[in-house]
Amino acid sequence: MKKGWGIYKNFFKRVLDFLIALVGLVCVGWLLLIFIVLLHFANKGAGVFFLQERPGKDAKIFKVIKFKTMTDERDENGELLPDEKRVTKIGKIVRSTSIDELPQLINVLKGDMSLVGPRPLLIRYLPLYSPEQARRHEVRPGITGWAQCHGRNNISWGEKFKLDVWYVDHCSLWLDIKTLFITAKKVLVREGITGESQAAKEGFNGHN
Repeated sequence: MKKGWGIYKNFFKRVLDFLIALVGLVCVGWLLLIFIVLLHFANKGAGVFFLQERPGKDAKIFKVIKFKTMTDERDENGELLPDEKRVTKIGKIVRSTSIDELPQLINVLKGDMSLVGPRPLLIRYLPLYSPEQARRHEVRPGITGWAQCHGRNNISWGEKFKLDVWYVDHCSLWLDIKTLFITAKKVLVREGITGESQAAKEGFNGHN
């Protein structure tokens, strides 16, 4: 990374994140309100938002905010039904269009996340990373990232982490703009949104 971009990475990136997230929330606020109402009824009392603890910059734990797309329906033994039986029709639309990610603009405002960066993964993966893979936590996690522009669920965990670390080393304004444009294109054509790879099925185990 060029020295000049260090200033962007360590200061201006956060300023732009805040301003863009604030404007974004103002612009899509009406859309969020619509889906809040729709999900309130579709989720049958399960709530509208899904909060989950994830590691952020320097592996500091925060709660990522997403729209909840499933009910909390259970079987006769009190066990939650399989995901595919609990996902609502509205939930499928929200997932397929990536609208479920929009509440993370609040995480960006709070400073937990960035617009662009490695996606925040599960806490249980932390001890499984190699020292090189753990470098993905040198920056704030993003709503979208360089790895999401290169396959999302259709590449291996190892490939994802290499792309994450590459982003950490090459972070710049132009790379962030490029990432956002590629992401917008993929969302519009729904490319890689519903694809499910073996890695996505299995989760990271330290080797795959």
